[in-house]
Amino acid sequence: MAGTRLPGRTYNQDHVPRTYTRGKRRVSIYWTWSYPWEANRNPAELDNRFSTMTEVRRVAWPAYEGTEWDEMNFLQGIAGTLELFHRSTLDFQKAAAEATGHPVAVFQRIDQAGYRLPIDERILADTDTLLVFGLDHLVSEQEASTEEIAAIREWLKREDTCLLIGPHHDVGFTADMRQRQMEYKHHGDELVPRQQRFGMYTRSLMKALDVPVVNQFGLRPAVVRGTKEIAPLTINKDLDTLGLLDGVTTFNFHLHLPHYAVTSGEGSSVRVLTRQPVDLERPHPFTAEGNREFNSFLWLPPADTRAGHILMADSTIFTTLFGGTESLGNFWRNVARM
Repeated sequence: MAGTRLPGRTYNQDHVPRTYTRGKRRVSIYWTWSYPWEANRNPAELDNRFSTMTEVRRVAWPAYEGTEWDEMNFLQGIAGTLELFHRSTLDFQKAAAEATGHPVAVFQRIDQAGYRLPIDERILADTDTLLVFGLDHLVSEQEASTEEIAAIREWLKREDTCLLIGPHHDVGFTADMRQRQMEYKHHGDELVPRQQRFGMYTRSLMKALDVPVVNQFGLRPAVVRGTKEIAPLTINKDLDTLGLLDGVTTFNFHLHLPHYAVTSGEGSSVRVLTRQPVDLERPHPFTAEGNREFNSFLWLPPADTRAGHILMADSTIFTTLFGGTESLGNFWRNVARM
């Protein structure tokens, strides 16, 4: 039987604004990277770069040995890995579009063709929920400009807006080589170097918006004993007054997730909605300090002049590169509908 025929794909076009529909949110994704900078990294560099597609094929063999992944049909360098990230959000984009009636707009800070797009009214005017995926390496020095911060602050004054900030992991931040090796052995992903630090753009955004959180480490989630299934989340249902976690028990299994450490003390504006049990069988400085779970999903309700919501969740939760479940689909729809 013939497979489902996919719609035709377009490329290299200007964004067509979506018309506001009451009760139907317009969702946008913003990748914080400079695609050219990331793709042009020297593969001889050991740290702070994405894998080449050739490295992915070697480690994930034989998952990418079909002809659709060969040099005739797919990019083999670092650009190929970046495209895997783009492809991996398609299921989320489909689920969000079905839930809202609007297509998901996808933007990049600097795209494949070299076009630079800061976050401004071109993105914000027809967006109700903005997902900022922090997958820029720190060394690429992507920072939110004064103009971007002002635009986002103004946008967040609009009722029912939602900014989801998703800085990825910070692996090997120390100069201690033994600790870097311990972190590497803990997550166990051969494609992640001993040092891989993400998220300068999202960190600058959090600082400017007074979000007292920092992304730390790359932690391997625990699994249900005797299986490969990720251990259920610890959910603070009493704090989830928006119902974002209705029908949700787990996210997806990713080998190195960030701990969103809350840096403010008592009376913090941050509500920790979920914590993820961490793999205790693999030593790590985080667990050596007695920690058994890490913060994985946070909410900052509207406050003062900010009428919009701020959420924090890792970008990989919105991809299918690392598997997907009914629970994850429920989470996607909850976020899309808010």
